[in-house]
Amino acid sequence: MPKKTNYEKNGTKYFRLTADIGRDETGKRIRKEFYGKSKSEAEKKRDEYLTGIESGMNLNYKDMTLSELMRIWLFDVMKVECSDSTFDRYEGIYRNYICTTKLQYFKVSEISRLILQRHYNEMYDLNGSTTKILNLNKLLKTFFNYAIAEGYLLKNPCFKISIPRDKNIIETEGENDVDPFNDDEIRLINEHINPTVRMIFQLDLGTGLRIGELLALSKNDIDFEKAEVKVNKTLKFVKQINYDGTYEYNYVIKPPKSKSSIRTVPIPINLITLLKKHIEDQQEKFKLNNMTFNNKSLMFTTDSCKHIDSKNLLRSWERTLRRANVRYRKQHNIRHTYATRLFEAGVPLITISKLLGHHSIEITAKVYVHVMPKEKNDAAQVLNYLFNEF
Repeated sequence: MPKKTNYEKNGTKYFRLTADIGRDETGKRIRKEFYGKSKSEAEKKRDEYLTGIESGMNLNYKDMTLSELMRIWLFDVMKVECSDSTFDRYEGIYRNYICTTKLQYFKVSEISRLILQRHYNEMYDLNGSTTKILNLNKLLKTFFNYAIAEGYLLKNPCFKISIPRDKNIIETEGENDVDPFNDDEIRLINEHINPTVRMIFQLDLGTGLRIGELLALSKNDIDFEKAEVKVNKTLKFVKQINYDGTYEYNYVIKPPKSKSSIRTVPIPINLITLLKKHIEDQQEKFKLNNMTFNNKSLMFTTDSCKHIDSKNLLRSWERTLRRANVRYRKQHNIRHTYATRLFEAGVPLITISKLLGHHSIEITAKVYVHVMPKEKNDAAQVLNYLFNEF
Protein backbone atom coordinates (compact mmCIF):
# COMPACT_ATOMS: atom_id res chain seq x y z
CA MET A 1 0.00 0.00 0.00
CA PRO A 2 1.54 3.36 -1.02
CA LYS A 3 2.33 5.78 1.78
CA LYS A 4 0.23 8.93 1.92
CA THR A 5 2.16 12.14 1.18
CA ASN A 6 1.14 15.77 0.80
CA TYR A 7 4.33 17.52 -0.39
CA GLU A 8 6.84 17.07 -3.19
CA LYS A 9 10.33 18.56 -3.55
CA ASN A 10 12.87 17.81 -6.30
CA GLY A 11 10.83 14.85 -7.40
CA THR A 12 10.70 13.30 -3.93
CA LYS A 13 7.40 13.03 -2.06
CA TYR A 14 7.13 13.76 1.67
CA PHE A 15 4.48 14.14 4.28
CA ARG A 16 4.67 17.63 5.76
CA LEU A 17 3.02 19.00 8.87
CA THR A 18 3.48 22.14 10.97
CA ALA A 19 3.36 22.95 14.67
CA ASP A 20 3.33 26.08 16.83
CA ILE A 21 6.53 26.30 18.85
CA GLY A 22 6.06 29.69 20.51
CA ARG A 23 6.06 33.41 19.70
CA ASP A 24 8.81 35.77 18.62
CA GLU A 25 9.80 39.07 20.31
CA THR A 26 6.91 40.86 18.53
CA GLY A 27 4.33 38.33 19.71
CA LYS A 28 3.96 36.70 16.31
CA ARG A 29 3.37 32.95 16.34
CA ILE A 30 6.37 30.82 15.32
CA ARG A 31 5.54 27.77 13.22
CA LYS A 32 7.97 25.00 12.29
CA GLU A 33 7.63 22.42 9.52
CA PHE A 34 8.40 18.72 9.91
CA TYR A 35 8.95 16.27 7.06
CA GLY A 36 8.77 12.50 6.84
CA LYS A 37 8.34 9.72 4.31
CA SER A 38 4.98 9.09 5.96
CA LYS A 39 2.59 10.91 8.28
CA SER A 40 3.68 8.83 11.27
CA GLU A 41 7.39 9.65 10.63
CA ALA A 42 6.65 13.38 10.42
CA GLU A 43 4.57 13.19 13.60
CA LYS A 44 7.40 11.38 15.38
CA LYS A 45 9.88 14.13 14.46
CA ARG A 46 7.41 16.78 15.60
CA ASP A 47 6.77 15.06 18.92
CA GLU A 48 10.50 14.57 19.60
CA TYR A 49 11.14 18.25 18.91
CA LEU A 50 8.31 19.47 21.14
CA THR A 51 9.32 17.07 23.91
CA GLY A 52 12.86 18.37 23.65
CA ILE A 53 11.68 21.97 24.02
CA GLU A 54 9.59 21.08 27.06
CA SER A 55 12.57 19.38 28.74
CA GLY A 56 14.84 22.32 28.03
CA MET A 57 16.76 20.82 25.09
CA ASN A 58 17.47 23.50 22.49
CA LEU A 59 17.61 21.46 19.31
CA ASN A 60 18.83 24.34 17.12
CA TYR A 61 21.99 24.70 19.19
CA LYS A 62 22.30 20.97 19.56
CA ASP A 63 22.85 20.69 15.80
CA MET A 64 25.65 23.27 15.73
CA THR A 65 29.27 22.22 15.36
CA LEU A 66 31.67 22.42 18.28
CA SER A 67 33.49 25.36 16.67
CA GLU A 68 30.26 27.33 16.10
CA LEU A 69 28.72 26.88 19.53
CA MET A 70 32.00 27.24 21.39
CA ARG A 71 32.69 30.58 19.67
CA ILE A 72 29.28 31.87 20.77
CA TRP A 73 29.97 30.67 24.32
CA LEU A 74 33.41 32.30 24.40
CA PHE A 75 32.41 35.72 23.11
CA ASP A 76 28.89 36.03 24.55
CA VAL A 77 29.42 34.38 27.94
CA MET A 78 33.07 33.97 28.96
CA LYS A 79 34.22 37.36 27.65
CA VAL A 80 31.82 38.93 30.16
CA GLU A 81 32.58 36.59 33.06
CA CYS A 82 36.39 36.35 33.05
CA SER A 83 39.34 38.74 32.94
CA ASP A 84 40.94 39.84 29.66
CA SER A 85 44.04 37.74 30.30
CA THR A 86 41.97 34.62 31.06
CA PHE A 87 39.82 35.19 27.97
CA ASP A 88 42.95 35.62 25.86
CA ARG A 89 44.18 32.24 27.11
CA TYR A 90 40.82 30.55 26.45
CA GLU A 91 40.53 32.07 22.96
CA GLY A 92 44.08 30.95 22.14
CA ILE A 93 43.33 27.36 23.16
CA TYR A 94 40.11 27.44 21.10
CA ARG A 95 41.83 28.92 18.05
CA ASN A 96 44.94 26.70 18.11
CA TYR A 97 43.59 23.34 19.26
CA ILE A 98 40.01 23.28 18.01
CA CYS A 99 39.72 25.57 14.97
CA THR A 100 42.77 24.02 13.32
CA THR A 101 41.67 20.40 13.82
CA LYS A 102 38.94 18.11 12.57
CA LEU A 103 37.37 18.28 16.03
CA GLN A 104 35.80 21.61 15.03
CA TYR A 105 33.46 19.91 12.52
CA PHE A 106 31.78 17.51 14.95
CA LYS A 107 28.29 18.44 16.06
CA VAL A 108 28.15 19.09 19.78
CA SER A 109 25.63 16.28 20.19
CA GLU A 110 27.97 13.82 18.44
CA ILE A 111 31.08 14.32 20.57
CA SER A 112 31.83 11.35 22.78
CA ARG A 113 34.56 10.46 25.25
CA LEU A 114 36.14 8.18 22.63
CA ILE A 115 36.30 10.99 20.04
CA LEU A 116 38.06 13.25 22.55
CA GLN A 117 40.39 10.47 23.68
CA ARG A 118 41.52 9.85 20.11
CA HIS A 119 41.97 13.60 19.56
CA TYR A 120 44.16 13.89 22.67
CA ASN A 121 46.19 10.86 21.64
CA GLU A 122 46.83 12.43 18.22
CA MET A 123 47.83 15.73 19.87
CA TYR A 124 50.34 13.90 22.05
CA ASP A 125 51.78 11.99 19.10
CA LEU A 126 52.28 15.28 17.22
CA ASN A 127 53.95 17.41 19.91
CA GLY A 128 54.14 15.35 23.10
CA SER A 129 52.81 18.16 25.29
CA THR A 130 50.76 16.92 28.21
CA THR A 131 50.24 20.50 29.45
CA LYS A 132 48.53 21.59 26.21
CA ILE A 133 46.19 18.61 26.36
CA LEU A 134 45.35 19.28 30.01
CA ASN A 135 44.56 22.92 29.21
CA LEU A 136 42.33 21.94 26.29
CA ASN A 137 40.48 19.32 28.33
CA LYS A 138 39.92 21.81 31.15
CA LEU A 139 38.44 24.38 28.75
CA LEU A 140 36.25 21.78 27.01
CA LYS A 141 35.03 20.46 30.36
CA THR A 142 33.90 23.96 31.33
CA PHE A 143 32.23 24.45 27.94
CA PHE A 144 30.38 21.13 28.06
CA ASN A 145 29.18 21.88 31.60
CA TYR A 146 27.67 25.07 30.20
CA ALA A 147 26.10 23.11 27.32
CA ILE A 148 24.52 20.70 29.81
CA ALA A 149 23.19 23.54 31.97
CA GLU A 150 21.60 25.11 28.88
CA GLY A 151 20.08 21.82 27.77
CA TYR A 152 22.20 21.42 24.63
CA LEU A 153 23.79 18.22 25.91
CA LEU A 154 22.95 15.44 28.37
CA LYS A 155 26.38 14.50 29.73
CA ASN A 156 29.95 15.79 29.74
CA PRO A 157 32.30 13.70 27.54
CA CYS A 158 35.44 15.12 29.23
CA PHE A 159 35.08 13.12 32.42
CA LYS A 160 37.23 10.02 32.92
CA ILE A 161 39.45 10.93 29.95
CA SER A 162 42.97 9.46 30.11
CA ILE A 163 45.46 12.27 29.46
CA PRO A 164 48.60 10.98 27.68
CA ARG A 165 51.70 11.59 29.79
CA ASP A 166 55.42 11.01 29.37
CA LYS A 167 56.17 8.46 32.09
CA ASN A 168 59.89 9.27 31.94
CA ILE A 169 59.38 12.84 33.15
CA ILE A 170 59.47 13.34 36.91
CA GLU A 171 57.72 16.45 38.17
CA THR A 172 60.07 18.69 40.15
CA GLU A 173 57.41 21.00 41.62
CA GLY A 174 59.12 24.12 40.27
CA GLU A 175 62.26 24.05 42.42
CA ASN A 176 64.37 25.26 39.49
CA ASP A 177 62.33 28.48 39.43
CA VAL A 178 63.45 29.57 42.90
CA ASP A 179 66.95 30.99 42.61
CA PRO A 180 67.43 33.83 45.14
CA PHE A 181 70.14 36.49 44.93
CA ASN A 182 72.91 36.50 47.53
CA ASP A 183 74.06 39.59 49.43
CA ASP A 184 76.97 40.38 47.10
CA GLU A 185 74.69 40.16 44.06
CA ILE A 186 72.12 42.44 45.69
CA ARG A 187 74.84 45.03 46.38
CA LEU A 188 76.11 44.89 42.78
CA ILE A 189 72.60 45.18 41.35
CA ASN A 190 71.84 48.19 43.54
CA GLU A 191 75.06 49.87 42.36
CA HIS A 192 74.42 49.35 38.65
CA ILE A 193 70.64 49.67 38.34
CA ASN A 194 69.04 52.57 36.49
CA PRO A 195 68.04 55.28 39.02
CA THR A 196 64.53 55.39 37.50
CA VAL A 197 63.82 51.81 38.56
CA ARG A 198 66.13 51.48 41.58
CA MET A 199 63.28 52.16 43.99
CA ILE A 200 61.18 49.42 42.34
CA PHE A 201 64.00 46.93 42.97
CA GLN A 202 64.48 48.07 46.57
CA LEU A 203 60.76 48.01 47.43
CA ASP A 204 60.38 44.60 45.78
CA LEU A 205 63.30 43.28 47.81
CA GLY A 206 61.77 44.66 51.02
CA THR A 207 58.13 43.61 50.48
CA GLY A 208 58.08 40.74 47.97
CA LEU A 209 55.36 42.35 45.86
CA ARG A 210 54.75 41.08 42.33
CA ILE A 211 55.90 43.34 39.49
CA GLY A 212 52.32 44.16 38.44
CA GLU A 213 51.46 45.07 42.04
CA LEU A 214 54.47 47.39 42.28
CA LEU A 215 53.73 49.16 39.00
CA ALA A 216 50.10 49.76 40.06
CA LEU A 217 50.98 51.40 43.41
CA SER A 218 49.78 54.95 43.98
CA LYS A 219 50.91 57.40 46.64
CA ASN A 220 47.95 56.70 48.95
CA ASP A 221 48.89 53.00 49.04
CA ILE A 222 51.91 53.87 51.21
CA ASP A 223 51.28 54.50 54.91
CA PHE A 224 54.43 56.21 56.18
CA GLU A 225 53.24 56.34 59.80
CA LYS A 226 52.65 52.60 60.04
CA ALA A 227 55.44 51.75 57.56
CA GLU A 228 53.29 49.50 55.38
CA VAL A 229 51.98 49.22 51.85
CA LYS A 230 48.43 48.31 50.83
CA VAL A 231 48.19 45.90 47.91
CA ASN A 232 44.79 46.06 46.22
CA LYS A 233 45.41 46.31 42.46
CA THR A 234 47.78 45.24 39.72
CA LEU A 235 48.92 46.60 36.34
CA LYS A 236 48.42 44.14 33.50
CA PHE A 237 49.25 44.17 29.81
CA VAL A 238 46.21 42.50 28.26
CA LYS A 239 45.14 41.42 24.81
CA GLN A 240 41.56 42.58 24.22
CA ILE A 241 39.95 40.44 21.50
CA ASN A 242 36.92 41.58 19.51
CA TYR A 243 34.21 39.27 18.17
CA ASP A 244 35.46 39.68 14.58
CA GLY A 245 38.88 38.35 15.58
CA THR A 246 40.67 41.72 15.65
CA TYR A 247 42.50 42.64 18.84
CA GLU A 248 44.55 45.30 20.54
CA TYR A 249 46.92 45.40 23.50
CA ASN A 250 46.35 47.74 26.43
CA TYR A 251 47.59 48.31 29.95
CA VAL A 252 44.88 48.20 32.58
CA ILE A 253 44.91 48.58 36.35
CA LYS A 254 42.52 46.12 37.96
CA PRO A 255 41.94 44.25 41.24
CA PRO A 256 44.14 41.20 41.90
CA LYS A 257 42.94 37.85 40.63
CA SER A 258 42.35 36.39 44.11
CA LYS A 259 41.19 37.81 47.45
CA SER A 260 44.34 36.50 49.12
CA SER A 261 46.39 38.91 46.99
CA ILE A 262 44.65 41.87 48.65
CA ARG A 263 46.83 42.43 51.69
CA THR A 264 48.88 44.86 53.75
CA VAL A 265 52.65 44.31 53.83
CA PRO A 266 55.04 45.95 56.32
CA ILE A 267 57.93 47.99 54.88
CA PRO A 268 61.43 47.85 56.43
CA ILE A 269 61.97 51.12 58.32
CA ASN A 270 65.20 51.82 56.41
CA LEU A 271 63.15 51.95 53.18
CA ILE A 272 60.79 54.66 54.43
CA THR A 273 63.39 57.42 54.09
CA LEU A 274 64.19 56.26 50.55
CA LEU A 275 60.49 56.23 49.65
CA LYS A 276 60.00 59.77 50.92
CA LYS A 277 62.92 60.92 48.77
CA HIS A 278 61.42 59.04 45.81
CA ILE A 279 58.11 60.89 46.24
CA GLU A 280 59.95 64.22 46.21
CA ASP A 281 61.58 63.17 42.93
CA GLN A 282 58.17 62.16 41.55
CA GLN A 283 56.72 65.55 42.45
CA GLU A 284 59.52 67.29 40.54
CA LYS A 285 59.03 64.97 37.58
CA PHE A 286 55.31 65.70 37.45
CA LYS A 287 55.96 69.44 37.75
CA LEU A 288 58.30 69.32 34.75
CA ASN A 289 55.46 67.72 32.77
CA ASN A 290 52.97 70.38 33.95
CA MET A 291 51.15 67.79 36.02
CA THR A 292 50.28 67.51 39.72
CA PHE A 293 51.48 64.59 41.79
CA ASN A 294 48.58 63.68 44.11
CA ASN A 295 47.48 60.76 46.27
CA LYS A 296 46.17 58.81 43.26
CA SER A 297 49.30 59.33 41.15
CA LEU A 298 51.42 56.29 40.33
CA MET A 299 54.49 55.79 42.49
CA PHE A 300 56.55 54.57 39.55
CA THR A 301 56.39 56.23 36.13
CA THR A 302 58.44 57.04 33.05
CA ASP A 303 60.06 60.45 32.61
CA SER A 304 56.83 61.58 30.90
CA CYS A 305 54.79 60.43 33.95
CA LYS A 306 53.17 57.50 32.17
CA HIS A 307 52.96 53.94 33.51
CA ILE A 308 56.10 51.86 33.10
CA ASP A 309 55.90 49.26 30.33
CA SER A 310 56.68 45.86 31.88
CA LYS A 311 58.60 44.83 28.74
CA ASN A 312 60.81 47.91 29.02
CA LEU A 313 61.31 47.13 32.70
CA LEU A 314 62.42 43.62 31.77
CA ARG A 315 64.93 44.98 29.23
CA SER A 316 66.26 47.40 31.85
CA TRP A 317 66.61 44.48 34.30
CA GLU A 318 68.58 42.44 31.78
CA ARG A 319 70.95 45.36 31.11
CA THR A 320 71.43 45.85 34.87
CA LEU A 321 72.51 42.24 35.42
CA ARG A 322 74.96 42.47 32.51
CA ARG A 323 76.49 45.69 33.86
CA ALA A 324 76.73 44.20 37.36
CA ASN A 325 78.15 40.93 36.00
CA VAL A 326 75.45 39.00 37.90
CA ARG A 327 74.13 35.71 36.56
CA TYR A 328 70.74 36.24 34.91
CA ARG A 329 67.57 35.38 36.82
CA LYS A 330 64.03 36.55 36.22
CA GLN A 331 62.72 39.62 38.05
CA HIS A 332 60.41 37.29 39.97
CA ASN A 333 63.47 35.97 41.81
CA ILE A 334 63.60 39.27 43.72
CA ARG A 335 60.32 38.13 45.30
CA HIS A 336 61.87 34.69 45.89
CA THR A 337 64.84 36.38 47.58
CA TYR A 338 62.47 38.23 49.92
CA ALA A 339 60.69 35.01 50.90
CA THR A 340 63.91 33.04 51.31
CA ARG A 341 65.39 35.67 53.63
CA LEU A 342 62.26 35.51 55.79
CA PHE A 343 62.57 31.72 56.01
CA GLU A 344 66.21 32.02 57.00
CA ALA A 345 65.25 34.49 59.74
CA GLY A 346 62.83 31.96 61.24
CA VAL A 347 59.58 33.69 60.21
CA PRO A 348 56.69 31.17 60.40
CA LEU A 349 55.49 29.64 57.13
CA ILE A 350 51.92 30.90 57.58
CA THR A 351 53.14 34.49 58.04
CA ILE A 352 55.26 34.33 54.88
CA SER A 353 52.32 32.88 52.97
CA LYS A 354 50.09 35.81 53.95
CA LEU A 355 52.79 38.39 53.14
CA LEU A 356 53.25 36.87 49.69
CA GLY A 357 49.50 36.83 49.06
CA HIS A 358 49.40 33.10 48.36
CA HIS A 359 46.02 31.41 48.17
CA SER A 360 47.06 28.75 50.66
CA ILE A 361 49.97 27.80 52.91
CA GLU A 362 50.40 24.64 50.82
CA ILE A 363 51.45 26.74 47.82
CA THR A 364 54.12 28.51 49.88
CA ALA A 365 55.45 25.23 51.26
CA LYS A 366 55.55 23.61 47.83
CA VAL A 367 57.54 26.47 46.30
CA TYR A 368 59.99 27.27 49.08
CA VAL A 369 60.59 24.38 51.49
CA HIS A 370 63.22 22.72 49.30
CA VAL A 371 65.44 25.85 49.15
CA MET A 372 66.29 25.63 52.84
CA PRO A 373 68.34 22.46 53.41
CA LYS A 374 70.36 24.19 56.16
CA GLU A 375 67.20 25.09 58.10
CA LYS A 376 65.91 21.52 57.76
CA ASN A 377 69.23 20.15 59.01
CA ASP A 378 69.21 22.58 61.94
CA ALA A 379 65.70 21.40 62.80
CA ALA A 380 66.93 17.80 63.00
CA GLN A 381 69.75 18.77 65.39
CA VAL A 382 67.17 20.00 67.92
CA LEU A 383 66.56 16.32 68.70
CA ASN A 384 70.19 15.60 69.71
CA TYR A 385 69.36 15.65 73.42
CA LEU A 386 67.24 12.50 72.98
CA PHE A 387 70.38 10.51 72.29
CA ASN A 388 72.66 11.75 75.10
CA GLU A 389 72.35 8.44 76.98
CA PHE A 390 73.06 6.19 74.01
